[in-house]
Amino acid sequence: MKKHIITIFAAGLLLTGCEEFLTVIPETSLSSATFFKTENDFQQAVNAAYVPLRAITNDRSYLLGEQHSDNTYYARNILFGATEQQEDLADFADPVSNGISSNVHVLNQYRLDYVIIARANQVLDLIDDVEMPQASKDNLKGQALFLRAYAYFELARYFGSVPLHLIPVPNREESALPLSPEAEIYAQIVKDAEAAIPLLLPKSTQQPGRATSGSARMLLANVYMVLKDWAKAEKLLKEIVSSNQYSLISSYANVFSENVANKNNAESIFEVQYLEGAAGLNGSFIYNFMPRPISPTELKPITGTSNTQPLDGEGNNIPTPDIIAAYEPGDLRKDASIGTVFLAGSFRADKNYPYIKKFAKTHSLHGNHGTNFPIYRYSETLLFLAEALNEQGKTGEAIPYINQVRTRAGLGATPAAGQADLREAIFKERRVELAFENKRWFDITRTGRINEIIIPYGKRIVANPLAYYYPPVNGAIPRSNVFTNLSKYYGLPAAESDLSPFF
Repeated sequence: MKKHIITIFAAGLLLTGCEEFLTVIPETSLSSATFFKTENDFQQAVNAAYVPLRAITNDRSYLLGEQHSDNTYYARNILFGATEQQEDLADFADPVSNGISSNVHVLNQYRLDYVIIARANQVLDLIDDVEMPQASKDNLKGQALFLRAYAYFELARYFGSVPLHLIPVPNREESALPLSPEAEIYAQIVKDAEAAIPLLLPKSTQQPGRATSGSARMLLANVYMVLKDWAKAEKLLKEIVSSNQYSLISSYANVFSENVANKNNAESIFEVQYLEGAAGLNGSFIYNFMPRPISPTELKPITGTSNTQPLDGEGNNIPTPDIIAAYEPGDLRKDASIGTVFLAGSFRADKNYPYIKKFAKTHSLHGNHGTNFPIYRYSETLLFLAEALNEQGKTGEAIPYINQVRTRAGLGATPAAGQADLREAIFKERRVELAFENKRWFDITRTGRINEIIIPYGKRIVANPLAYYYPPVNGAIPRSNVFTNLSKYYGLPAAESDLSPFF
């Protein structure tokens, strides 16, 4: 009987060790020479390669991919201490010197992606030499290739040029590599994803939560969308559609994982797995997304926990007035995605704050939930396919795909007709369909619209901070350096620069 992947993530912790630039192979009794002998050993190693995804989606992606856009902002709490580093990301004010950033959130994202890469490299370096059933070997190898490709895709979109590690690091002295050109990173991502597709199982036969052939196709299609290779993206996306492995769930409100139920459902192509409880496999991201200070009485209707506790500090990932206004009248996704909570302890005259509702599922334990986080959903396949077709001048063929998404949202067919109009319609549709799924910044950068979107957004915050959750208190205004760093890429982490002579 299949067991959910989350129940065996814990075994992957056997391989955790130093999580600096790369995980260095231990020189004690547990090493590649003594551990990687059986199919079960490689199963545990692949499980370990999934593990950093939980920390990435729980603590990092929303700061770098969503709050670092016009979709969400922070709710300033003047009674709380400095929150400068996360504010720097939201305010496009992260200080970068000679391409280097000291932001701890940037550092942790970078390191976690390289932990995935290091663990995948260990599997890929040794698995071909170990006897096991070929089907099992292919599946494990395919997952490792997918995970390495996904981690490098994150790094390429966040940083551009990064070191390209493809083999295990034998010691600290050999852990530093020069930066590889961005094109070389993308070439490797394509190579890994292409190799993963035929090795992986389809969703219908894969263990729930693991990467599938559909996951790898979607990742590769995403890469081609960034590279503007529309024809290759179209081919992959049509393969996902014709596979009959995925479908839109009829109600948008029911798309997202519950605490226990509805995980890896018909619309899910790949999602990060969480499990409520004391095993360390839980998430807490819905708490990270709450405006603050919030009392137990105010929080309990949202979380449903029996031991609800107050949350103090500064709220993050709060939906902006901009995203709230982006929904068309009658769009069912608005109420499914955004809720409102009254915070009696707020300094603001309007104590009603929006919060991200689509992930806020009830659970048992305060600060501890099992709600999964989506990485790729089938609706994004349809929107990507519409975009890829439209960019090739196949506007008539593209329209039915965006309309499938709109129909589920309770909206009529898109009024867009020509290529330029449909391009804008798809861009807007992606914003509301994929809101708070850490897609917005990447959509802005891949379409070259940073100055067009972020500069006016910053001016709106500076002109009217009260509308963006600043309290009416002396000194509670945007800092003088807000919206001064509009770079497409984050600076490389200072702590890693200290360890490497190459950057």
